[in-house]
Amino acid sequence: MGDKELEKFRLQWREEIWERNRRGRATCGERSSKKRRQQREPGPGDHGDGEGVVEGPSGRQRAADDYFYLAESLLEGRSSPLRERLEDGRCGGGTETGSEARGGPQGQSAQAPGHKENLLDQLINDLNEINEIPFFDIDLPYELALKIFAYLGKTELARCAQVSKAWKVIAEDEVLWYKHCLKAGYQVKADIGDFICWKAVMRDSMKKEQTLQANWKNRIGAASQLQYDEGGILCEAHSCNGLVVSGYTSGDVRMWDISTWDSSALYLETSQSSAELGPRPPVSFVRINSTIAVAAYKGGAIDVWSTVLAREPVHHYQHSQEIQAIAMASDSAVIATCSGYQVRLESCDEKGYWRKAQRFELQKLVSYLQLVPGAPLNTDGSQPAVAAAEDTVYLLNPDAEPKALHSIYGNTVTCLDVSTNQLACGVKSFGWIISHGNKIHVYCLQTAQPIATLGNSAGDFTCVNLKDSPPFLAVTGNKDRRVRVYDLRTSKEVISLYGHQLGVSSVQMDDWKIVSGGEEGLVCVWEQRMGTKLWEMHSRHPVRHLRFGAHTLVTANIPNEKYPRGASIMDDDLTAHRRHRGTIYVYDFSVDKSAPVLPICRSTYDEDVGYSYNIALSMPYDQIK
Repeated sequence: MGDKELEKFRLQWREEIWERNRRGRATCGERSSKKRRQQREPGPGDHGDGEGVVEGPSGRQRAADDYFYLAESLLEGRSSPLRERLEDGRCGGGTETGSEARGGPQGQSAQAPGHKENLLDQLINDLNEINEIPFFDIDLPYELALKIFAYLGKTELARCAQVSKAWKVIAEDEVLWYKHCLKAGYQVKADIGDFICWKAVMRDSMKKEQTLQANWKNRIGAASQLQYDEGGILCEAHSCNGLVVSGYTSGDVRMWDISTWDSSALYLETSQSSAELGPRPPVSFVRINSTIAVAAYKGGAIDVWSTVLAREPVHHYQHSQEIQAIAMASDSAVIATCSGYQVRLESCDEKGYWRKAQRFELQKLVSYLQLVPGAPLNTDGSQPAVAAAEDTVYLLNPDAEPKALHSIYGNTVTCLDVSTNQLACGVKSFGWIISHGNKIHVYCLQTAQPIATLGNSAGDFTCVNLKDSPPFLAVTGNKDRRVRVYDLRTSKEVISLYGHQLGVSSVQMDDWKIVSGGEEGLVCVWEQRMGTKLWEMHSRHPVRHLRFGAHTLVTANIPNEKYPRGASIMDDDLTAHRRHRGTIYVYDFSVDKSAPVLPICRSTYDEDVGYSYNIALSMPYDQIK
C-alpha cells in the first residue's frame, strides 16, 4: 500500500468512526429526553399513534460503540470511564455529545501537549509497521483447532481455557487430556472411555503424586515384615511388580503379594519327591516377575512356578554343577542360568511348553548374568544375554557365537547391569597405580563400542544401576562407602553421597531420590537435588536386595553366615534364633494405605470367641462403617 492510498484509508476510516459515534450519541440523547418527558407527563395516549418515536441503532451496534468508548477512555488514562460517560450525558440526559471536544473528522489529530495518544492513532501507527492487515476472526474447523491445541502443554491449555467459551471447549477436549495423562504415566492401561473427565484425572493424579512424594520425604506410611520362621535362615530374596519371593536354608520357597497387603505367605512346593530321603538342599537363588517365579538349589536343581497357579512347579531342570548366577526377563517367561562354563537359556511358548532355547560354552567361569530388557524374542523364544566371566564381558546373541565386549587381563569385573541398549560393568584395577583406579565402563550393545568410562576410585565398585536410572545417568555404589551418580554424556561425577559405615551393597534412583543399602544393614533415602539424607533405617544384616516403586520399598537383609554357631538349641533342630534369620521389610507410602490393624481391634461384638494376640483390651474398638 502506497503513502497516498494509506493516507486516503486513514481519512475514510476517521470519517466513518466519527460519523458513527456522532449518530450513536445523538440517538442516545433523544431516547433519554423522550423517556424523561414520558415520566413527567404520563398518559394513556402517549404511545398510541407512535409519533415522536425515534428508531435508534441496533443493540449490537450500540454495544460495539460502548466497548469502543470504554477502550478509548482506558487508553487515555481516565480513572473511571463509566463515570465520565454518565456525566457526559450519553446514558442519562446530558445535552452535549462530547464529539466537539474531541474534534471533527478533520481536526481530531490535533491534541494538547502531553495528551496521550488515542486508540485510533495508536492502531494506525501499528498498521504503519506492518505490510498486511491481519485477520482477527477466523473460523477454523474443530479438528484443525484440536490439532493446533495438541502442541500445547498442560499449563498452556489451562490458560487458553480462560480466553473464551469457544477456546474453553477446545482446551478441555478429552482427547487432549487423555494424551497428556498417557504422556505423564497416569492410567496407562485405561481407554479414553473409561473416565468422563480426563482433566480431572490429571489433576487428581498430580495431587496424589505430590502427596506421595511428601510421604516419602517425611517417612509417612505403613511398614511390615515378611517372615517365615520355620524356614530357617533367609538365603535369597527378590521382588517385582508387587510380588516378593524368598528362599531359605530349609529348602522352602515362599511368595507374597504385597499389592493386596496380605501378610500370609504362599507356599511353593518343590519338585523333590516326598519319597526321597534326607533334607532338601538350601536355596541359592530366587527370581520373580509378573508371570513366573524361579528358585535354584544347591546341587544344580531349578524349579519354575507360575505366579497365577503357584503351588506345584510347572517346569524343572538340572545342571551337572553348582549354579553360579541366574537371570530372568522382566516381562516374559525366559530364564538364563550358568553352571561352570555353560550358560543355558530356557523359554516357554504360547501353549505353556518349556524348552531349552540356547546353550553357550564359555572359556571362563561366569560370575554375573543379565538378560537384555526389552530385546525382541528370537524364533525359539530366547533373547540376548550378557555374561561377566572373571575379566571378560560376553554378549550372547541367539544363534551366534559369544562376542567379547570388554576384556582387560587381570582386571576383574565386580558388578554388572544392562539396559535396553547399554551395558555398564565395574572393573577392578590391577596394581598400585592410583591414576589407574577402579572404573565403570559403559558400552553400546548395538555397536559393541565403548561409550564412556566413569570414575577413578580407590575402592571397588560393588553395584551399578543403569536400567532403572533416569536417561543419561547411572548410579553406583563403592566399597569406599560412597554413592555416586555419573552423567554418561560428560563422563563426570555429578553427585557424591557419604553416609554408610561399610561398603554400599545396592542402589537405585529415580527422578528426585536415591535409595542405597549398605553392608552394615543401613538403608538411606537421599534427596537428589539437594544431596542430603532424608531418613535412614538400620537392621542387623547386610542389605542384599533393594527395590522401590512409586509407593513401595522392599529391602532384604540377608545374613552372611547361613549356619551360625549357637543358632539352634539342638543339632537336629532346624529352627534358628530370630536375630540370625534375616528379614524382608516392606514399606508402603501410598495415601490410601494405613498400618494393619489386628482383628481384635476391629471387633464388631458379633463373635464371642477369638484369639486376642495376648493383648488385654478394656474395650475393643468398633468397626466404623
